[in-house]
Amino acid sequence: MANQSGLFITFEGGEGAGKSTQIRRLADQLRRRGYDVLVTREPGGSPGAEAVRHVLLSGAAERFGTRMEAILFAAARNDHVEEVIRPALESGAIVLCDRFVDSSRVYQGVTGNLEPELIEALQRVALNGVVPDCTIILDLPAETGLQRARQRAANAPPDRFEREEIETHEKRREAYLEIAAAEPERCRVVDGDRLQDAIADDIAALVEPLTRRLALSEPNRAETVG
Repeated sequence: MANQSGLFITFEGGEGAGKSTQIRRLADQLRRRGYDVLVTREPGGSPGAEAVRHVLLSGAAERFGTRMEAILFAAARNDHVEEVIRPALESGAIVLCDRFVDSSRVYQGVTGNLEPELIEALQRVALNGVVPDCTIILDLPAETGLQRARQRAANAPPDRFEREEIETHEKRREAYLEIAAAEPERCRVVDGDRLQDAIADDIAALVEPLTRRLALSEPNRAETVG
């Protein structure tokens, strides 16, 4: 696996794809089996990164352009990696992260029209060698996801990204699928336009082989996996 002791799983997808719900369900399942699980998110996840999250999602940085947003995302990610993710992995935990590097590739790279070389250079610095063992991409039509996001937010105003045109959201969906096709060993696409139980079952089946590999390296874990 890519990281020393633990297991790093990221969740990606468009607005309203159901990432938070499925992360919560998977975390509960893994904890019942005796695993140490850390749930985190981006932008944010650490005190420094959460401060940047507010700036980004409020739209306060939008007037400075996509390039500045990408730099801020990378700065927040580096703080998140060094302060939260890396220590958790080194302790042997399973880290479940709501959005990670692929979001920058899609949001700032593809629909932000930034050069791929810039995005990848920023990510090399931000990640400092910490990469996901598995990325689960929840896929559904952009219009469906936006409807979910608006219902979830109730009376709250849409954030910086939810305000954008449907065509932009659909382009992001296509970009995620292209990433999955280009990196099939890391990425797994799950149909997110179904009942939550069916989605959760598919995710559990994808994660099971990874947890078995983790269990083999940690014979003193609470559960014995046969």
